[in-house]
Amino acid sequence: MVLGAVVIVIVGILVVNYFKDRKAEVLPALSTERATKEHVVVRGETLWSIAEDSFGSGYNWVDVKSANNLKSEKILVGQKLTIPDVEVKKPTATRQVLTVTTDKTITGDTYTVERGDSLWNISVRAYGDGYQWVKVARENNIKHPNVIYVGTVLNLSR
Repeated sequence: MVLGAVVIVIVGILVVNYFKDRKAEVLPALSTERATKEHVVVRGETLWSIAEDSFGSGYNWVDVKSANNLKSEKILVGQKLTIPDVEVKKPTATRQVLTVTTDKTITGDTYTVERGDSLWNISVRAYGDGYQWVKVARENNIKHPNVIYVGTVLNLSR
């Protein structure tokens, strides 16, 4: 009889300890806080690039900034950032954007500027890369790349 009482006491202690430990845990499904991850900043990263890697959208950089109470966008190598569990932000447009497409590929070594041209559009048509406008501006000694005149002949090196 004494042995039975000892077994019941030991089982009772084990049950109480089991539920006492379980009470301290918060089950993820019952938690009111959303899960977060931690990220350590490496050289060359920005809030935008961290958001792109974490969310698939750079637009979530503001969420990373606010989750870490950052005063500016400046981050340091080795800094630990909290990545919040938030919805992915998608780009929005406040006004309709018109895109002009053209099949007028420029193949020659020179091009005469027409009405509506920009160095960007000329570079896209000539090189397939709008960022080549810098090269076009430098090669043609254009000091103000936003100002090009109709009839100007531009040299396009190949």
